[in-house]
Amino acid sequence: MEVREIEIINEVGVRPVKNRQLVLTIIGIVVGLLFGLWLGLRLDAGSSALDYSELDEVYAALKDNYDGEIKDEDLINGAKRGMVDGLGDPYTQLFTEVEAQEFQESLEGEFQGIGIEFTNRNGALTIIDTLDDTPAEKAGLMAGDLIAKVDDKDTLSWLADDATKIIRGPAGTKVKMTIIRDNKLLEFDIERATINSPSVKYEIKDGVGVLKISRFAGGDTVDLAEKAARKFVEKKVKGVVLDLRGNGGGYVSAAADVASLWIDSGKIVTTEKTGSRIVTQEKARGSNILKGLKTVVLIDGGSASASEILAGALKDYKLATVVGVDSFGKGSVQTIKSLPSSGDRLKVTIARWYTPNDKNITESGIAPDEKVELNVEAYRKDGSDNQLKKALEIAKRPKK
Repeated sequence: MEVREIEIINEVGVRPVKNRQLVLTIIGIVVGLLFGLWLGLRLDAGSSALDYSELDEVYAALKDNYDGEIKDEDLINGAKRGMVDGLGDPYTQLFTEVEAQEFQESLEGEFQGIGIEFTNRNGALTIIDTLDDTPAEKAGLMAGDLIAKVDDKDTLSWLADDATKIIRGPAGTKVKMTIIRDNKLLEFDIERATINSPSVKYEIKDGVGVLKISRFAGGDTVDLAEKAARKFVEKKVKGVVLDLRGNGGGYVSAAADVASLWIDSGKIVTTEKTGSRIVTQEKARGSNILKGLKTVVLIDGGSASASEILAGALKDYKLATVVGVDSFGKGSVQTIKSLPSSGDRLKVTIARWYTPNDKNITESGIAPDEKVELNVEAYRKDGSDNQLKKALEIAKRPKK
């Protein structure tokens, strides 16, 4: 059975290149990629309609003029990444075996690092969440902080994946983070640790069940969410707040299973399509034990992928009021494919997903029913959360 995943935590983007030397370097890399592509594919050129003559010209020019050593292995590795990058899809990526393992660890919630979730937003590496009880939270990093430097290296041209590789590292080692906050530069020396972060946390506040899901992992997410739901019913809560803020995604099936806590069994949670062709549909299954309880879903710009599937389904079926700001807007699905000859993994977009009302939310995201901007200043000052306060208020209102 194929396991389908949606991108989690790090979205890919790049800033415009302003430095001339950097431009020249990139041109050199591109030339290398072109040769690598040619080298890797020309053996089978007879069976392809592609014309490789321009790549032959580039390789010949390199051989005649390049002042340096040309390593075939480096060019082939570069070519593989260049081929994937040439699609222009930020969610289709080539992973080495080590990178694939790191990706899986992030999804399952155990890795070595400092405990931040970040994305490339508007050309800047932006922290969207700090995990509870981690070195990042203890040091004082906050959602909304911009990552200007890592170990005194400017992040100007970095992709989010580049930053992940450097910020993570063995427990006990340190990383220096230079942060922009309120137009000020702040520096943090943070010791890395092994991060074990459950995907679900829950509590009862003012008679309302608060269910916080940080990502959609495998059995961990579904089991903990069901446990929380049963506790809410047992305690006869007035309503439920489902907090998906900063949730970068995860497994499609896990999102569908959590949606089943509200949605009638057999109803569509999401439909996946390639073009106009339906590939598959995820339907609610199991017991909808939270149906009938006043429910509020909290979202923000860090709510992406699987969290948008869940929020979109509850909104379409009018089972919840959505509060916060527009979600990220990632309406595609990826799967992981093994490449046996190299040991690499290819994360590739296989479909677009649609809400029960047949809407794809790419770029537009899920719009809240009630827009509430987070009071960042108050949150940073004393941890007060006006979005959660509003959600609790709505959840306690009598149902109409």
